[in-house]
This record gives sequence, structure tokens and C-alpha cells, in this order.
Amino acid sequence: PIILEAGYFIPNRPFFDNLGTILLLAIVNTLFNTICIGLTLWGFQFTPIYGGTTFGMLPCLVFAALISAVDPVAVLATFTEIHVNDMLYIVVFGESLLNDAVSVVLYRMFDSFAKIGQENIIAMDIVLGVLSFFVVALGGVLIYTLF
Repeated sequence: PIILEAGYFIPNRPFFDNLGTILLLAIVNTLFNTICIGLTLWGFQFTPIYGGTTFGMLPCLVFAALISAVDPVAVLATFTEIHVNDMLYIVVFGESLLNDAVSVVLYRMFDSFAKIGQENIIAMDIVLGVLSFFVVALGGVLIYTLF
């Protein structure tokens, strides 16, 4: 309900004027964050930190996708108090709305890859994972347009 209310009452014009920047931040940064966290966790298995426990790359990416969405609540509260530029507020707010969807799609994709096994992943699975992102994105736009 909170995200729905926030998305519903966001000023449309500034949001769509900055949609390219918002999408770039939401998609690229969340993907980069997920990959960096996943690779770091995977790399730690080669150090004594985990006590010799080994695991594959996919469980690390599943966990990374789960925690990769950044939630800038404190930043937005500070922005409201100090009355920053409206464009900056809209970009940060819009990115925070959309990066959650990116994280959900990444989590579902990596989780399904982990279930079928790393050795059984084919190119079509990756294509379907990428297409699922567009289905979620376009589905959100379609629902917004209808209502």
C-alpha cells in the first residue's frame, strides 16, 4: 500500500521527463549491485571466512538479488527537510520505486536458475529471464494506463 500510494501521487510530468535517468539508475545500478555482491560472496568462499564451506555462484546471486535494492528513505526525508531541487528528489524517489521491481525480477530469475541447476541453464533460460523483466515493466505501465 505504501509503494502504491507513493507511485500514485508522484508528479507525472517530472517523473516522465526524467524517466531515462530513473530507469538507468534503477536497472543498471541494481544489476551492478547484485553482481558485485554476488561475486564478493562467492569469492569469500576461497578465504577462511566461511570456514571451508563451499557453494556455487547461483546461491550467492540469489542472496545478492534479495538484498540489492537500495531503499533511500533517510535520504528522501533529508531531501524534504532541506528542500532540494525537485528534479533530484523525483530522480531518487523514482529510482527507489523501480529498483524494487528490478530486484524481484533478478531474484526470481536467479532462483529459477538455482532450481534447475547451473549445469542445466541454456541460452533460452537467460532470454526468458530478461523477457520476464520486460513483462513486469510493461505490465506495470499497462495497469497504470488502464486505471
